[in-house]
Amino acid sequence: MLYLALALWGAIHPMYYFVTWFNAEGWSLSTMVDAWHANAAASGLVWDLTIAAVTLTIWIIAEVAVRRNFRALIAIPATFCIGVSCGLPLYLFLRTAPIK
Repeated sequence: MLYLALALWGAIHPMYYFVTWFNAEGWSLSTMVDAWHANAAASGLVWDLTIAAVTLTIWIIAEVAVRRNFRALIAIPATFCIGVSCGLPLYLFLRTAPIK
């Protein structure tokens, strides 16, 4: 249940900052992507999270192929639509469930 709580926190807490930013700057994804690359530190963080998201996706696919826990695939869109802070704990929650 701790993994599920972390997944919820990872979905809600970062979203607060995104919504706050969108309300202040306008609802433009291209403007947000530009902001992600405003400086070297921000670009480094974007690449760090992108690499983590791709790695997590490969891990999920590899484990689903072996464990046949197809329900765990929902963590992939959660990772790319919400973030690694939601996708990783969600996957760990789904992975710890007994396989039927």
